[in-house]
Amino acid sequence: MSISLRGKAPKITLLAGGVGGAKMAEGLLHSRYGDNLTIIGNVADDQDFHGLWVSPDIDTLTYTLADQIDREKGWGLKDESNRTLDALNRLGVDTWMYLGDQDFATHIYRTEQRKLGVRPTDITSHIARQLGVETPILLPTDDVIQTRVRTTEGWMDFQSYFVKHRCEPLIKDFSIVGIKLAKPTPEALVAIADADLIVFAPSNPIVSIGAILAVPGIREAVTKSQAYKLAVSPLINGQTVKGPADKMMTAAGYSCDLFGIADCYEGLIDGLLVDQQDRSAVPGLAGRGLDVLATDTLMHSRANKIRVAETLMHLYESRQRQNETGQQEFEVHQRNSSQPLSQAV
Repeated sequence: MSISLRGKAPKITLLAGGVGGAKMAEGLLHSRYGDNLTIIGNVADDQDFHGLWVSPDIDTLTYTLADQIDREKGWGLKDESNRTLDALNRLGVDTWMYLGDQDFATHIYRTEQRKLGVRPTDITSHIARQLGVETPILLPTDDVIQTRVRTTEGWMDFQSYFVKHRCEPLIKDFSIVGIKLAKPTPEALVAIADADLIVFAPSNPIVSIGAILAVPGIREAVTKSQAYKLAVSPLINGQTVKGPADKMMTAAGYSCDLFGIADCYEGLIDGLLVDQQDRSAVPGLAGRGLDVLATDTLMHSRANKIRVAETLMHLYESRQRQNETGQQEFEVHQRNSSQPLSQAV
């Protein structure tokens, strides 16, 4: 880990899923180092709907940074209508996956370009630019990978489990179809190698961040990176704010708490930002060699998102100064020279 920047603004690479990842991305974008942000999004939730290739997490990231997101839902476009879905429904088509009329345009364009042989990374970049997004939104792979969930009702794709079945079936196992043959994109590898700070968004550590890391070469690149690596916990008091991460952590054999998050990212992260409701876990996490900060991690407004992003920057800069001066800025829980930082803010 090397974070001696001597005044240079750090390059930040964010690993992100959908709603939680988009909130973290928005906060970082509007923080003091937003101009140096690059995002690597999850594509293992991608799926064909009505003959169109839909990329839910990537679109949520794009719409959020374009300030076109439906703020109430946290996904989809604002001021949306659903006449196309209504028409499909009248034709007897199963329309459990909500796609708005404007949203359909994104999927039509993406599908057309894929059929023409255009790289998914380039398609994503074009869509983002056309919506006014300058922050690079990268894919971990241009190959098709898809998360499958084995439940008490059999195997199903992630969107069927998450949307159609509302996360109700009991999970037994996971699989990512196509992962063994997937190749990382050069852009993602460069973003990881060049980063000064790698942030793991408060996304599902199993099927969002986990799916990014599962792409051959990505986990290895993160491990080798000299960047400072910080994760934001998706859990508050053992529960997720949104989504099935808690259920999936349990099914994957992890404890549904901050120590389970630390186990998910074992060997990958240097620090962890946790919610203030979990401050009692700070000493134990610090005892595992992690830098830890406890704060309010809920991000309901842009101001909240920026505050969480700035708290990450505070932890990053504090570790940087300690590395350069050898002076501690936080209450510590170990006595050796490489002891972690820990504080509640």
